[in-house]
Amino acid sequence: MQVSIPEIANLEYVGLSHYQRLLFRDSLFHTSLFNTSFIFFVQVPLMVILGLATALVLDSKFIRAKGIFRTLIALPVATGLVAYSTIFLLLFNDQVGLVNYVLTQIGLSPVKWLGSSWGARMTLVIAVTWRWLGYNMIILLAGLQTVPQQLYEAAEIDGATRWQKFRFVTLPQIRPVLLFVIVSSTIGTFQIFSEPYVITGGGPSNATITIVQFIYNQAFLQLNLGYASAVSVILVLIVSAMSIVQIKYGGEK
Repeated sequence: MQVSIPEIANLEYVGLSHYQRLLFRDSLFHTSLFNTSFIFFVQVPLMVILGLATALVLDSKFIRAKGIFRTLIALPVATGLVAYSTIFLLLFNDQVGLVNYVLTQIGLSPVKWLGSSWGARMTLVIAVTWRWLGYNMIILLAGLQTVPQQLYEAAEIDGATRWQKFRFVTLPQIRPVLLFVIVSSTIGTFQIFSEPYVITGGGPSNATITIVQFIYNQAFLQLNLGYASAVSVILVLIVSAMSIVQIKYGGEK
């Protein structure tokens, strides 16, 4: 029997009740917002710092076979989301995972990666960082290669140290590129879905359910299309506000 969309959605005007519910009464939405924010505040700075450090190393003159290293680091970007998520599910399995096996072999206690709230969240952070590190590294490396060498030479003549050259020459020159990486990483992190869906399933006890996964559950599992749309609007507002703040304070003109 074919069911029409209006019958599934049970469309009726509800005013602002959906927003009142998700902002003041829906604890699961608050949990998903906290989980997504946790991944953002840990994963984005970690990935940007590692990406910049990797780009600086590969841009240095003493590194040989740069093309090989760039390719190897960038390869995870080409992997399928479900495929690499499944691999991390096996690697961080609490009982038979390779990571816990290595820890026990070197005399450390196994970690409840998927069986504890903080362990599951950190597993997602590690997985997302591994996949997108190469992508951000390529962008930052391209920005580093556009910095005029004359600026470094002038800084050396003035007696600048390596740290001073990095702080007063490199960072200001790659600021637009760095800002792009931060903004795009922010948007991508708040849209994370495949990793928690495959690796943790949102568990344990909803400790890793993200906003997009919450929207998916409401829209396609519970068929609360209106409520899912309201959550989507809030997500757009959050991401837009954060991007505007980042551009305002990091982009100047």
